[in-house]
Amino acid sequence: MTMLEADIPPKPPSDDITADSPTSPNLRYSKHIVLTTYPGQSGIDPVPLEWGAPDAKSRGPVVVSRSGPLLKRRNAMGAHGGSYSIYNALAIAAGDLEPDFRPDFRNSEPTFNFPSQPAWANKEKIVSMDPYGHDIVNQFSDLLNAGWDIRPTMAITRANMKLSEIGEAVRDGKLNVDGSIVVDSSGEVRVTKVAVEPVWYLPGVADRFGVDEATLRRTLFEHTGGSYPELITRPDLKVFLPPIGGLTVYIFGPPERVSDENVKLALRIHDECNGSDVFQSDICTCRPYLAFGIEEAIREAQNGGSGVVIYFRKEGRALGEVIKYLVYNARKRGGDTADKYFTRTENIAGVRDMRFQALMPDILHWLGIKKIDRMLSMSNMKHDAIVQSGIQIVERVPIPEEMIPSDSRVEIDAKINAGYFTTGRNYTMEELAEVRGRGWEKWEDVTH
Repeated sequence: MTMLEADIPPKPPSDDITADSPTSPNLRYSKHIVLTTYPGQSGIDPVPLEWGAPDAKSRGPVVVSRSGPLLKRRNAMGAHGGSYSIYNALAIAAGDLEPDFRPDFRNSEPTFNFPSQPAWANKEKIVSMDPYGHDIVNQFSDLLNAGWDIRPTMAITRANMKLSEIGEAVRDGKLNVDGSIVVDSSGEVRVTKVAVEPVWYLPGVADRFGVDEATLRRTLFEHTGGSYPELITRPDLKVFLPPIGGLTVYIFGPPERVSDENVKLALRIHDECNGSDVFQSDICTCRPYLAFGIEEAIREAQNGGSGVVIYFRKEGRALGEVIKYLVYNARKRGGDTADKYFTRTENIAGVRDMRFQALMPDILHWLGIKKIDRMLSMSNMKHDAIVQSGIQIVERVPIPEEMIPSDSRVEIDAKINAGYFTTGRNYTMEELAEVRGRGWEKWEDVTH
């Protein structure tokens, strides 16, 4: 018997573990609270779900709803919406949303029907998203009509976007107005967008990280504050919708080109950096590299190829914005030099980076990408994860020197020294000690 097995209490004699809830006129639930369930428990009958099945119907729907009879039919843990599930709960608690609300999916279907790819039926290639999550209305219409609470985990739409750097590129003659991709002289661009919520097949996720499934489940349980007890009590449930952010795909040019190996593909994999991406802080190269990636993706699409930018919600190297700002303080107060760049992060977070790119290639396989002609990234973690998943990368493209803000030389030079790809100079540790960021002279906590 393993330690994990020994720590699981025996199945209770009653069907459910229950607790009495406080009496409240606004309470929207009964006093009977089901805290967890067990395999073989009376009435427990999860809907069959075979990850890696050849099509959606034979795979089965992902059912996570706890409402009514679905509590005993669920075949997955967690909740739809990732971190937004908490806002959903607040809306119900406040009385703004009915607990048994069912969405009306009419006219919400994808604006482009991505062709099925072999990877959709490969439980090793895709483990962190539901490959059929965009098409549940068609695939499971009979269950939806019968009142089942089954929801999409992907949405595909189209829109126009504007970015100041793209407008400048058009005005400077670096990008042409073609009327199809770049639609006018202001730099307005047509784009196809795919939003994806995470859906984890736990055996596959464990394998990606080189751990056993029991260790993964126990660690997820402990370090989400015990929020998901069925990670421990329901080893028969293999799918988990984690409370984290997802990703968005931005496709420039006809989306059918993305999976066509006969045309060139320019790709930027970008991890969220709100301070730079949105508010244009110059302490890092995130916004400049994102803008460069979009420009190159548009250019490749205009040349008859395809351009893709994928935006992951992994703020602050997946350490979070609070940790990131604490690191900024430690850097600026301790003398912001490139040789100490990673040390400042490790002192506070314990690791340099928690973006672990092992799950990142899943979306590439879903899109049917087999070859990347121009990879707009300097990250070896991203490069290696993609290549090891079986996708060829022909060329790696670093950010142009002229796009690097002066205060972000600390970041970029430290990363290059640590192994990031570059076609330029790699500084020694002694030279990095002389690469210094902007100080805090004349700021409040220094001058008062």
